[in-house]
Amino acid sequence: MAVHETFVKNNAEYVATFGDKGTLPLKPGKKLAIVTCMDARINVYAELGTHEGDAHIIRNAGGSAKDALRSIIISQRLLGTREIAVFHHTDCGMITFTTPQLRKIVKDSDPNDEKLKVVDDIDFLEFGELEQSVKEDVKFLKENPLVLSETVVTGWVYEVGTGKVRRIV
Repeated sequence: MAVHETFVKNNAEYVATFGDKGTLPLKPGKKLAIVTCMDARINVYAELGTHEGDAHIIRNAGGSAKDALRSIIISQRLLGTREIAVFHHTDCGMITFTTPQLRKIVKDSDPNDEKLKVVDDIDFLEFGELEQSVKEDVKFLKENPLVLSETVVTGWVYEVGTGKVRRIV
């Protein structure tokens, strides 16, 4: 059975305990945007003690601030967030490859398909050193003219082996 075939049943269980969540305001209550990785081991709500309605959770491969910029602009300009927390994590897949390597993997998956060459236009935004990548993302946001100048930006590492978070910037 494909996973998607369980969605309706699982949703019915969720709906049974949904309560008044439908009345949560569109704008996040804590005026916070969290940029983090799409890694399935990360449960932002549990690790930080936040709840639905508290913050925008912006996820992508590696928790890249550059990749999240479009969402950050919307979060700030339309929905009022004034704080951004960047979370990267230990044991991240983004430190296991380079953009040229991944481009080659994609093109080699079907060498006869010329359309796959468009992968050469993608920067996969991988990184080599975890803490340095957090610092670079925070710097990118603080220096970006599209991010509101009064924004508080912090950078963190989540340790997948222990569940602990530690502030880097």
